[in-house]
Amino acid sequence: MTSMKQRMLAGELYQAGDPEIVADLARAARLMERFNTSPADDPGARLAALRDLLGAVGDDTWIRPPFYCDYGSRIRIGPRCFVNFNAVFLDVAPISIGADVQIGPNVQLLTPTHPVEPEPRRTKWESATPITLGDNVWLGGGVIVLAGVNVGANTVVGAGAVVTRDLPPNVVALGNPARPVRPVE
Repeated sequence: MTSMKQRMLAGELYQAGDPEIVADLARAARLMERFNTSPADDPGARLAALRDLLGAVGDDTWIRPPFYCDYGSRIRIGPRCFVNFNAVFLDVAPISIGADVQIGPNVQLLTPTHPVEPEPRRTKWESATPITLGDNVWLGGGVIVLAGVNVGANTVVGAGAVVTRDLPPNVVALGNPARPVRPVE
């Protein structure tokens, strides 16, 4: 029999109330608390908490607290990235962030999704699909990236945009839903 956690990791419908999943969420909550309350004048402690929380953190990457996630272990951030205040990365599915990515304040990367049909939603079934940000992407303040989206290298997403589908590399995208409006020069 497949466990709910195995179903979750495989991208299948699962129920998050499973004890193994709840334990993983509790672990992440403790590590987020450690990171978010770490002293500003102790960057070593802050980085250690972040490395314990996340699946991978590249060299010279900086995340400003507060930072929120579901599990942390499914997030991989490349080198030389910057994530501003109030980031929410719901990593039910993997979140992969390339090198030199800039993420503005209040950005949300949301891998979970729920059934449209009322009965499975009422009985708490959900699933998720990965999000990938290519190298040198810039997400402006308040951007929301939805489940299953890939953002191509060097793409800039304007503040407040909602990214509902893949964006190609080397474009500026704006709006809700986000659409490419011009190439990056």
